[in-house]
Amino acid sequence: MDRPSIRHGMVLLTALAILTTPFFGCQSVLLTAMYLIKGTDIEPEYKGLKAKKVAVVCRPLVSLEYRNANVGRDLAKEINRLLQERVPKIKTVDDRKVAQWLDENTWDEYVEVGRAMKADMIVGVDLENFSILEGQTLYQGKANASIRLYDCKTGEVVFEKTLPRSVYPPNVPIPASDRTEPAFRREFVRVLADQIARHFYAHDPYADMAMDARALDK
Repeated sequence: MDRPSIRHGMVLLTALAILTTPFFGCQSVLLTAMYLIKGTDIEPEYKGLKAKKVAVVCRPLVSLEYRNANVGRDLAKEINRLLQERVPKIKTVDDRKVAQWLDENTWDEYVEVGRAMKADMIVGVDLENFSILEGQTLYQGKANASIRLYDCKTGEVVFEKTLPRSVYPPNVPIPASDRTEPAFRREFVRVLADQIARHFYAHDPYADMAMDARALDK
């Protein structure tokens, strides 16, 4: 269905909601009408990436690099993609360019990388834990991460957040026989990237509620 048809349908449903208000109660019907028009998206915690040039770097603990090679780069790449798709007018630095610079240079602070990329802002992700195995026969991704957003010109932290522990699927581990380990790892990286990147764009706060069902349905 195209967008005009969807919009027309929403208008009709809203009109119906208003007409039936005396029968079903004002508050509940009007809330339903608002949902049909606006959806459930909420504003991001930080809105300042619009029209900015932004680099993304993920720094895992050294021990994670041995157990999960390239997880930092894979996560940064996915965050970069989500920001490019969902933040208006943003310009993200190519993740391959960032990765090459990281390979060729020694650095301590995220701002150093951002300035080398001539970025306005840099999203720095500290990945403190990342695992995908629950015992020998089950998959369940678990990760701990924190975000810091820097203004590359001033070097100041303009936004920071320590995320709750990410668990995917949250309640029901997946049998290892259902998919390969690399496939599940990519799946969990996408989930974790969205949980990080959504701090910078409007998103559905209820998106994670059906995560168990979605994981089993892959």
